[in-house]
Amino acid sequence: MADGGGSGRGPPCPGAAAALRRWEQLRRRAAAAAAVPPWARGLLAVAAGLGLFYVVLRVPLRLRDSLAAVTVFLSTLTPKFYFALTVTSSFISGLIFVFEWWHFRKYGTSFIEQVSVSHLRPLIGGIENSPPAPAAFSAGENETSRQNMPECKVWRNPLNLFRGAEYSRYMWVTGKEPLTYYDMNLSAQDHQNFFTCDTDALRPSDTVMQKAWRERNPQARIKAAYQALELNNDCATAYVLLAEEEATTIVDAEKYFKQALKAGEMIYRKSQNCHSQSPQHEAQLRRDTNVLVYVKRRLAMCARKLGRIREAVKMMRDLMKEFPLLSMLNIHENLLEALLELQAYADVQAVLAKYDDISLPKSAAICYTAALLKARAVSERFSPETASKRGLSTAEINAVEAIHRAVEFNPHVPKVTKRAFHFYFQYLLEMKSLVLPPEHILKRGDSEAVAYAFFHLQHWKRIEGALNLLHCTWEGTFRMIPYPLEKGHLFYPYPSCTETADRELLPTFHEVSVYPQKELPFFIHFTAGLCSFSAMLALLTHQFPELMVIFAKAVSVVSVTGLT
Repeated sequence: MADGGGSGRGPPCPGAAAALRRWEQLRRRAAAAAAVPPWARGLLAVAAGLGLFYVVLRVPLRLRDSLAAVTVFLSTLTPKFYFALTVTSSFISGLIFVFEWWHFRKYGTSFIEQVSVSHLRPLIGGIENSPPAPAAFSAGENETSRQNMPECKVWRNPLNLFRGAEYSRYMWVTGKEPLTYYDMNLSAQDHQNFFTCDTDALRPSDTVMQKAWRERNPQARIKAAYQALELNNDCATAYVLLAEEEATTIVDAEKYFKQALKAGEMIYRKSQNCHSQSPQHEAQLRRDTNVLVYVKRRLAMCARKLGRIREAVKMMRDLMKEFPLLSMLNIHENLLEALLELQAYADVQAVLAKYDDISLPKSAAICYTAALLKARAVSERFSPETASKRGLSTAEINAVEAIHRAVEFNPHVPKVTKRAFHFYFQYLLEMKSLVLPPEHILKRGDSEAVAYAFFHLQHWKRIEGALNLLHCTWEGTFRMIPYPLEKGHLFYPYPSCTETADRELLPTFHEVSVYPQKELPFFIHFTAGLCSFSAMLALLTHQFPELMVIFAKAVSVVSVTGLT
């Protein structure tokens, strides 16, 4: 009794241990089977069903006699039949391959895989895998804020060029349209929001300009601006339109903007005196404030383009001090670029200390300028061979981490490894030709990469070794974030809609950079291989008909023997 009572606490018997091991093996196999793609599980199920059908019904259906008859039939076939068979097989598989390729290029998925998942899998009792849970933000944002965050919001380019003096000149020289209709339509909406209000009906010149901003034809807009000036010689928005679209040089644009500044300041002072009288007057003050800020900013950009950089920096600082609540206009990015041109790196660091904050929106200008400053401290003496031998110093580690941070924010380069990674500084490294930046950009997209590199490439070139350090260290970013659409390291996961928005913002002659690059589905590889194999068999059958007939008969005999 004592022995029997203690047996429950003793070691398990050998039979129980073997059963536990067998159960653990089955559990692992089931887990491995769950990781198999749905189309593969479907093929396995079909193969298992056919095998079971053969095992169960081969005696009642006399499959042995049927297979013998098939063997006799195959032995009577001529080379012409095998040639026609292989040609037909190659043609059909080629059509399937072309259709699969077209479907993937247009919709981003395999048609065969999509059909198998949508229609065949429910028939065999499959269940869709739940999508992986998104990773938490390392920067501290919660899941609710990520879901409410607009993934593909388009922003006004803070460094956008002048249409008449720059975009039009590009079109005259190259014959290519630098702006898309979608981009120009967004600008028209911006102008209507910035430069119009409900009280425009009280002033005839503003009524004319309200119609001018809606015009699609540039000449019609310019004509309307002159009509507004005939009604009111102090119409600031009319001078803005002429500066943007009629002026063919920066000097002419600056003249128009100076006239707009004079008229805008006068109207702004009048609006300040009576803005508290009614809601309509408050709306008019907001409109006049927008006009004044826009004109001062464009004047500062004119001074920057004409080489008066210190004057431009002063104008930008004064503007940011006078209107501190308009930080959403990203005037600090204009200031950063001008300070980099002056090589005032201490002032650049001071601006970054204020705007490179966790609570403020990021941009390529912020992230890459921070990386440039840290790279500047070590790039001149940096050598990959030396660093691999002695290891990275603290300053070099800081520079590399800053580069990884910037690359994670905007990752657009050509294919450099087996996997296609397109990220941003293919432009900085001049691996891809530049186009003029659009008037609107998509943050973390190719359009932002074009805009940043267009203005900041010279600053990276000026610092010796900066581009070399960038070139040697960017790959580490993708080791930290192998699945960018599912998780992020320092930022929220990379949005999946950037390609569509960038194609609408950038001209058609520009090859849009895509990240992460979609891998070709299995069935495209399979149909391509089947087409090639069938074509090769057809060629061999045409060249060596007798040998191929003997080979086909031998294969059929071996297969029939194996089945029986």
